[in-house]
Amino acid sequence: MNVSLPLVFVLGVVAWAAIKFLSIRLWVAVVIALFGFWLSETFLAPAIESGTRTGVDVVNDTND
Repeated sequence: MNVSLPLVFVLGVVAWAAIKFLSIRLWVAVVIALFGFWLSETFLAPAIESGTRTGVDVVNDTND
């Protein structure tokens, strides 16, 4: 059985859990999210996207 979840949903759950259980302040989570948006506009964005896709493929174990 395959379950497909968007990465943004998984990251949202991780952020919620960090705020709830690790007592991370909400403003810290907002700053981290803004940093991600700003980082996506730099020359590092293609490398980050490639690394993310590779990581997701490793987790999903895509052996055809």
